[in-house]
Parts: sequence; C-alpha cells; structure tokens
Amino acid sequence: MSIKAEDVFKPHILAKYDPEMVKYVLETKAAGIPPQHEFPIQEIRADPARFAATWSKDVSGYERVVEGGVASKDDTKVPIMIYHPDPAQYGEGPYGLHLNFHGGGFVLGDLTTDAELCLSMRDGAGVVVIDVNYRHCPETLWGKCVEDAWAVLLWARESATSLKINPDSISVGGISAGGQLSCILQHKARDAGVPLKLCLATVPVTSEGFLYREYAESPFASFHEFAYGPVLPWARMKFFGELCFPRDDAEEICAMWPDWWVAPLKAKNWTGLCDTFIRTGECDPLRDEGEAYGAKLIEGGNKVTVKRYIGAPHIFMYLDWHRKHEFDRDTNAALRQAHGTA
Repeated sequence: MSIKAEDVFKPHILAKYDPEMVKYVLETKAAGIPPQHEFPIQEIRADPARFAATWSKDVSGYERVVEGGVASKDDTKVPIMIYHPDPAQYGEGPYGLHLNFHGGGFVLGDLTTDAELCLSMRDGAGVVVIDVNYRHCPETLWGKCVEDAWAVLLWARESATSLKINPDSISVGGISAGGQLSCILQHKARDAGVPLKLCLATVPVTSEGFLYREYAESPFASFHEFAYGPVLPWARMKFFGELCFPRDDAEEICAMWPDWWVAPLKAKNWTGLCDTFIRTGECDPLRDEGEAYGAKLIEGGNKVTVKRYIGAPHIFMYLDWHRKHEFDRDTNAALRQAHGTA
C-alpha cells in the first residue's frame, strides 16, 4: 500500500518541509522502520541493532581511529573514540581538539551515531575529534552525563602531549541532547577558567522540555508548530523525558543539579563565554529554544553565529541531501577558523 504525504504530514508542516525530506519520511514509513519511542526501553536495549539509526557507522579498526575510556567523577569508565587527522595533509601536530557529544535524548545513541560526522570533521578541518559516549538514562541518573562530559574535557587537556593536541585550542559540540551538553560545558569551562575556542551547538535542547507533561507547556512557537510532525514529535520528547525525569522522581533529580543544567536558558551569567555557532532546522520543534539561547549569548556580549537550515527537520545533518552537505561545509569552516587551520 502506498503512503501519501497527506497521510503523514499535517498541511502546515508539509508546506514547510523540503521535498527531499518529505520523500525520506515517506520511504521510512513504507519500509516499516520502527519508531523507537513506541517501544519499551527494555526491548530497545535487548536488540539495539534492530533500532539502530540508518546512519550509524562502526569505525572500529579505521585508520587513525582508536577506542578508549576516561574515568568520570565517580570512576565509571566513559567510552570514547579518538579520531586523528592525516599527518600527510595536516602535519604532525599539535592539533586542535573537538569534543563531540551525540544526541538521542540522553537515552539513545552511542559511538556509531555521529561517526560519519566525526570523520568529516577530522578530515575536513584537520582537528583531533573525540566522540564521547556519556552515560544514558534510565540506567544512570540524569546529570551524570554532564559529569562524564566534563571529565573527558579535563582529561583531554591533561593528556595533551599523548593526544598530540594544543590544550588551549579545544572546541565542544553536539546535536540535540549533545548540543545541550555543549552549552553546559561552555558555561562550566568559563567558570573554571578553561579556555574554549568554540561551542558548536546544533538543534540543542535549552529549555526544560524533558520535564513537560504536555507540549503546550512550552513557551516556544516551534514546539507547538511541529509537536505532531513526523520527526521528533512530542511523543518522542515525552518518551525521553519520562526516562530521564520519571514523574515521581523528577523534582528530586532536578534538585541534585544546577537548574541551568536541566535548562541552559536559565543560566545566570551570560558574559565571557566562548564563541558559539548555533544551527537549527526550520522544521524542528527545538528551533526556537536553540535560537533563544543564541539571543541570550548576544545580549551577554559574546560572539555568536546563528544559522537556520530551511526546510530541515531535527535530524537533517545525518541524511544524504543538500542541507547535510551544507552542514558539513559549515562545520569544517567554523572549526578551521576556530583552530587556525583555515
């Protein structure tokens, strides 16, 4: 049975989606690829290959790619993947370093999720890339992800010689939940006197969206506009939220951490932060909160670039289409400029 666009898209959403993305959504529906948020987390954990993203890539054994681990604050080992550029093209170092944090609502994702993007950054920008597989909910308490990300940043600076990096030329970045981690690290680094060259936050979560019980609680128009879109619908956000902040424990979990960890827009001090490049998708429910974070940075006197990719949904940077290629070019140009390899 053929699936028509009007069977999947509400008219106001279809009008904004790029035709290439409409085609992708319809092909995904026709292929019967299971939406993860419609299954119990236990089922997803029991058969991860069945639910793996189509863009996942195992780079184990690739040239100049090495697996490792870093001890977090509580001594738990955080898996990482280290990508080194080709010395024939970029010399022997020391190189700039980019720390990458994948998305997945703090529930899904691993070191295969952003592998293609990490390869692109390594080869296109000439930087060392460390991909970080921070701990996920519900197996781990939310907030440990921030401790994991911070621990890797500090370890990388301490390991500059063995990593062949310049400890004063480090950038952070990520997509969605990974973008939120990057924004948090941006503030933590400023407060700790740790220099960062760039925060590369893509479609970041910056509000307390994972705490909402209904999407109407969001103050952002895009959250309402795309709540019933085919990519990152409200049902998926709610799925993540219930696993990260279960109703009976949410207040207690939030009380353990600064409120701006849960919602970076609540940060108190917006001055003296590193340069930032924020990317959003026009058709993403998180669009407006990501751009609101950029506005806060601008008000604080920081150097900020904000770019909205027209016709693009939340996962636009993973799919083989013109916006993804544009995204990669923008990423590498920003990293080259930040780390002086332009």
